[in-house]
Amino acid sequence: MTRTSPSEGARSPVRLGRLPIAALGVLALSLGALQSVVEPALPLLQDELGVSPGEGALVGNTLLITGAVITPVAGKLGDRHGGKRVLIRLMAVVSAGGLLAALAPNLPMLLLGQVLQGVMVGALPLSFILVRKHLPPGESQVAIGVVVALFTGGGMAGMLFAGPIAEGLSWHWMFALPTIAIIATTVAVSRLMPHDPPALTDDRIDWPGVVLLSGTLLAFMLGLVTVTRDGGLPPLAVGAVVVVVASLAAGWVTVERRAASPMVDLRVLAKPAMWQACVLTFVITTSSGMVLFLLPQLFAVSADGYGFGADTTDIGLFLLPGAVAGAVSDSVGGLAVRRFGSRAVVAVGSVATAATMLALAWLHSAEWQLVLAKVLTAFAAGVGTTALLAGTATAVATKDIGITTSLLVVTRVIGVALGAQVAGAILDAGAGPVTGLPAESAFAAGFAVAGLVAAPALLVVRLTKRGAQG
Repeated sequence: MTRTSPSEGARSPVRLGRLPIAALGVLALSLGALQSVVEPALPLLQDELGVSPGEGALVGNTLLITGAVITPVAGKLGDRHGGKRVLIRLMAVVSAGGLLAALAPNLPMLLLGQVLQGVMVGALPLSFILVRKHLPPGESQVAIGVVVALFTGGGMAGMLFAGPIAEGLSWHWMFALPTIAIIATTVAVSRLMPHDPPALTDDRIDWPGVVLLSGTLLAFMLGLVTVTRDGGLPPLAVGAVVVVVASLAAGWVTVERRAASPMVDLRVLAKPAMWQACVLTFVITTSSGMVLFLLPQLFAVSADGYGFGADTTDIGLFLLPGAVAGAVSDSVGGLAVRRFGSRAVVAVGSVATAATMLALAWLHSAEWQLVLAKVLTAFAAGVGTTALLAGTATAVATKDIGITTSLLVVTRVIGVALGAQVAGAILDAGAGPVTGLPAESAFAAGFAVAGLVAAPALLVVRLTKRGAQG
């Protein structure tokens, strides 16, 4: 049962100034850099640690799995105990993981560091709590877009500088430098950011709900990672994974319905603004995940055939304009939803993505065509998902900001992971029996499917608009 102090409704929160927002933004920038350094340096890590590509892939997947599991828990704890308090503690865990990865002598220690670093994904909903509590709705939408944009920009910086740092110093330093920045900016956030009061409640934490939701996400992410690895799982094993995930999800729903103080109030989740945002985010990010996987693969295909024979540095440069577009789109998303509304923003982004991917299925014979496609789809996906985040953060009650936005962040992670797996399966199905390399038609099919996946967002927007009018 929630208790509210007599003066709570009349007391105005401390308004955020530029320095606290700047500190929060630089922290997001540093986290984005630490998250992204592995991707361009993965071949180097495999060579240095003497591991296979399959083992090396675990480095990136481990962070993704941890992030999906911890994010809703972090959001709920932020709602209950205050966003700043939980954010500082979370950053202590991330810093420990970054330092452990920087000092890791072997793969197991590096994986442990990645497990700890994975909790960084929970920093986004905690940042949204702080922004929403200390700024009016219109300004908080813009601030949320800026924070997400800086996180994306940090990812861009990490991808660009990971290789030069690893080759000029060592791969250890590509983990150490962002971690040092995270430690410094966490201290700044601790000193500059005003405290947000925790919820005054006598209710206990819904630990069964926490465990079941975490178990559901963990089973889903592990199943998603393994289902197409090394030839995939046999049909019986795939069925078993589906049954386990469905059983855990059903158990979680049952517990939440009966809990006096549920981890996720299913009534909030059932609100149109929330479930529509989840569906649209999932559709957008699934299509985006396919693009993220397909384009680097096509750039790397030998120039003797239909590809371009690009190496790691060239691929990074080809993808750079798209990364810039993604960072810009995240900041624009908050402004766009404030002016046009999330439905209009998502509709335009879905049209742009679907049209671009369907066109790319036919036109992919020049580098500029792929670069332009990456720019358009990154901008459209960034604007759409940030608009949904910002719109949801201002549509729900303040006490539910952390858990609702964290569920959207998890939806983004799951969508990107699923899109990459689907794209990988399409390329595997189109591989030649002799070379093992995907045929050009497999890439064309992948781009077409990515466009078709983006299209249902228009249907969702149309149906929800009718529902709102009715």
